[in-house]
Amino acid sequence: MKVYNKLVRDYIPDIIKKDGKLPTTKILSEEEYKVELQKKAQEELNEYLQAATNKESIEELADIMEVVHALCTVHGYSLEELEKIRQHKAAERGGFKGKILLVEVTDPSYYSC
Repeated sequence: MKVYNKLVRDYIPDIIKKDGKLPTTKILSEEEYKVELQKKAQEELNEYLQAATNKESIEELADIMEVVHALCTVHGYSLEELEKIRQHKAAERGGFKGKILLVEVTDPSYYSC
């Protein structure tokens, strides 16, 4: 028997059953669900960071997006609201298309004493 104790997609138990195995599952409380989604977000990000090919990377990004969809709901927001917030922040601060690396910031007033 292999122990997982992790959040899985809705159809995974059925897929396991079709494989002739018996999954043991539990329905989480809202608070447990939020905690497990946060863990899943970290897991999926780590898998993305370890991806070796563009195809693996895009698969992991799709998994991250699925977790983001669920987290929006947990926090009481829709994807549309999330997108509006993203657009607002992009309008105020920009995106990441410029590929800008901030190296350091010097405060001239520090040297004027």
